[in-house]
Amino acid sequence: MDDPVRRASFSRRALLLGAGMAGTGALLAGRMAWLSLFHGDEYRLKAEGNRVQNRLVPPRRGWIVDRHGKPIAMNRPDYRLELRPADIIDAGRDLDATLIAIRQVIDISPDDELRIRDDIASQPRFMPVVVRQGLSWPEFSACNVRLATVPGVEAVQSFSRHYPEGERLAHLIGYVGAPTPEQYRAEKNPLLIYPGYRIGKDGIERHEDRRLRGSAGAARVEVTARGELVRELGTRPDKPGDTLKLTIDRDLQNYAARRLGDNSASVIVMDCQTGDVLAMVSMPAYDPNIFSTRVPAKLWNALQKDDHTPLLNKSAMGLYPPGSTFKMVSTLAALEAGIDPDEAVLCTGAYRLGSNTWHCHARRGHGGVNMHRALPLSCDTYFYAMGRRVGVDAIAAMARRLGLGQEYPLPIPGQAGGIVPDKAWKQKRYGKSWREGETLNASIGQGYIITNPLQLAVMTARLASGKAVLPRLIDDGQTPDFPSLGIPESHLAIVRQGMVDVVNAGYGTARAARSPVPDVLIAGKTGTAQVRRISMAERKRGVIRNEALPWKQRDHALFVAFAPAGAPRYAVSVILEHGIAGGRYAAPVARDVLTYLFEPERALAVLPAIEAEVAERRASRASLEQADSIAEENRRLMPSWLKLDIKPPVFEVADPDAPQPPREPE
Repeated sequence: MDDPVRRASFSRRALLLGAGMAGTGALLAGRMAWLSLFHGDEYRLKAEGNRVQNRLVPPRRGWIVDRHGKPIAMNRPDYRLELRPADIIDAGRDLDATLIAIRQVIDISPDDELRIRDDIASQPRFMPVVVRQGLSWPEFSACNVRLATVPGVEAVQSFSRHYPEGERLAHLIGYVGAPTPEQYRAEKNPLLIYPGYRIGKDGIERHEDRRLRGSAGAARVEVTARGELVRELGTRPDKPGDTLKLTIDRDLQNYAARRLGDNSASVIVMDCQTGDVLAMVSMPAYDPNIFSTRVPAKLWNALQKDDHTPLLNKSAMGLYPPGSTFKMVSTLAALEAGIDPDEAVLCTGAYRLGSNTWHCHARRGHGGVNMHRALPLSCDTYFYAMGRRVGVDAIAAMARRLGLGQEYPLPIPGQAGGIVPDKAWKQKRYGKSWREGETLNASIGQGYIITNPLQLAVMTARLASGKAVLPRLIDDGQTPDFPSLGIPESHLAIVRQGMVDVVNAGYGTARAARSPVPDVLIAGKTGTAQVRRISMAERKRGVIRNEALPWKQRDHALFVAFAPAGAPRYAVSVILEHGIAGGRYAAPVARDVLTYLFEPERALAVLPAIEAEVAERRASRASLEQADSIAEENRRLMPSWLKLDIKPPVFEVADPDAPQPPREPE
């Protein structure tokens, strides 16, 4: 009896269990059918998203080349290691464990680790983060092999910006750098938060950034659940940025930079007919290859503190009194006012106006000087007299016709326009009337007037060609047709002949600029821009020459020139900061740069001696700096009780026959 009862009880339990299982199965089947029929497309896309990723392909930045197609800014292969935070999280892996795995293959500095964590915290998770860039080939290979199975870690080959000429073109070309968060928020371009992507930060790289950027591509890739790449499903190639052809001659630029040596200086060379800027050198400079990554704080501080201002583009942003290079402007203003070029002025070495005296650089005077001799002699007295008769407004108007006081349409940020003063300018700026003595200063390029080296090169090109030449840096394949300056050719001929005599006449101030190339005559003008006067107290102490002053207080040396004088093709301006005298120091630089354009081998022959002198000076400075550093370190380590600056008394027996030093004025 028990057996039938047990069998019945078992049958009921089995029936209930079977019914429950059948019901559960029916529910699951129904749910699967419902998901498949009504949500199939949605979940199919989600599953596909877990398996397939769309990745941004950054475009290769356009090259910058010189007028002959030689690279100035280019791209070269760059190997880096990236983290993909989203893949690390999806794999359930810890960031610390990932970094430990990476450290077993390559070094990660504490600073890099801080940056990595900051980047992960500040960027969307889907964006990769650079662990290290600039990996060597062995490091890149090791990462590919030993980190291939670590989720979210990928060794990537891309391109980085490279400047083969380094500092010699730094101020002109500029450099690239990482976009700022503000730039990303303004553009909403995902490229701007892509690791390793760079945009123009200065110079032509910045001004022409849009042309150089190009357009991004995309890659559709299949990955495993751990984020490992399986295969590439398809790509839309990136479009590289435009190649930018400049008017610059790379070899000439290099030569001019080398010729400047260790001077704080600028050299600009222009084509007088087309306005092409063939060289624009500002030295010293910085290496833009370093600026394209994170600049070391020590280097940045050193660049900022350097009194030779390597961060300043002196060619376009440096402002200097033009000194006697301005006298061509005053000459043309005098001719336009109807002054007879044969009229002579007696130069006694001084020019009196009221109770004040203005001196000529020739303290004993030049005697009788007319316009034809005034430029070669650079006679200040002549220009004082003519400037006073013509007036500052006429001089300023001529200066503007010759290109001074202007900013030009060039792809370089931050041009300094300078000042071409006149009566209205002073009234507006200072609320004061113009004084006649200020006209005397203006007539010789001193006083309020300041210009940049580019403006002086443009002025020289206009004097040489008689046309309103405008400088250009981008070669668009067109030949510009500049209008006439509207200055009579007879007036320009007087100025040009005066510039020829400055260099080639026996009494000229720039005989050091004479061309060594047969049949090439250089026409030029010296300039010495006063930084400060030597005081009477200094003269009493024996400081009578400018070179005896500290470097920062010496006069600037200037020289402008064009060649060949009979058929002008090239114009050049040279400024040596605190270079003492234009005729002695700036003129030979211009001579050698112009020589390079006609006979490169002859010009190159002067470099070894110049570079040997520079190397010797740098070694001497380094030795002194090292000695100062050692002395400072010894002083730092010295016990405090020894740091008292107490000097022992010195007992001497006076020599009654010895000369006594002069007493300082009280």
